[in-house]
Amino acid sequence: MTVSISIMFYGGRVAVYDKVLNFTFRKEIYLPYTSLDAAFVGEDDDISNAVEISLYIGGKLVHHGLVDTVSTEISSGGTIIRLSSRSFTSLLVQNQTEPGLKTRVSINSLMNSFYTFPYITHEDRPETGYIYVKPNSSMWDSVVNLSYKLFGTYPYIRGTNCIMVSSYPQPESFSYTSGDILAAGRGVDLRSVKSNFHMANLSGEYDEFEYEDTFAVQHELIRHHFFELDNRFLYSPEDAPEYQAKLCSRGRVRHYCRYSGYNGEDLFDEVTFPGVNGKKAAEVKISGSGNGVVTEVSTYEDMFMQ
Repeated sequence: MTVSISIMFYGGRVAVYDKVLNFTFRKEIYLPYTSLDAAFVGEDDDISNAVEISLYIGGKLVHHGLVDTVSTEISSGGTIIRLSSRSFTSLLVQNQTEPGLKTRVSINSLMNSFYTFPYITHEDRPETGYIYVKPNSSMWDSVVNLSYKLFGTYPYIRGTNCIMVSSYPQPESFSYTSGDILAAGRGVDLRSVKSNFHMANLSGEYDEFEYEDTFAVQHELIRHHFFELDNRFLYSPEDAPEYQAKLCSRGRVRHYCRYSGYNGEDLFDEVTFPGVNGKKAAEVKISGSGNGVVTEVSTYEDMFMQ
């Protein structure tokens, strides 16, 4: 399976590198960007002028993003370029929204009216509501806030840089048999799970808005969390403790399988493998070296991904 990396330099020059020594690509349902780490044989280019990074696997564009770090090492074996990159949607984490109350906001207006970001697209949803933006909140925080308020969902990245707030309407289906799978397993991460959530009311008292996570209690994870009145939930303050529980539950149970190659899986595609039947893909991790390309697909069990 062919793997190549393309670098666009300031001024528009593009260089394509097909002698990729190793790479790791990852996209995950709760990360607002895709990521790439790679090493490949290149030329003695002025890499300080690198602007855009693209990864192609089997001719398919898998990653398109900004330069985080890039370096060259020259030895008797030639020039090795090493880089790390995050997709353009990482800009949403690196930009802040002006604090305060925003009324009649939709995903469309939020993404189209505040800043102009290169290459970032979004799902077309005209539904509107209001959001309260806390001081020092990122643009992604605003997207998360609005997504949950309007649709009860957590946003994710589909394709290279498309923001989605609902389940993808036309998912592909992938099925892996025992003969295809290199390895499969299950993991549990309970470090962030809490049992009880208590939010203060307008008077500063903590006995009105509460939520108990039965999963945590069943697993004897007795962890109480107290927080001040969350202005983002003034429309329905009773929902705020449950929302905090959902955030703490993210990715707590993971099922995964690993196979040789790459079939084009994306987040919210439906995957089936031993122990998993038609569940939504929550993570896609692709790695490669001289031994070939290996893909790992995961599903989650948590309060967002039931």
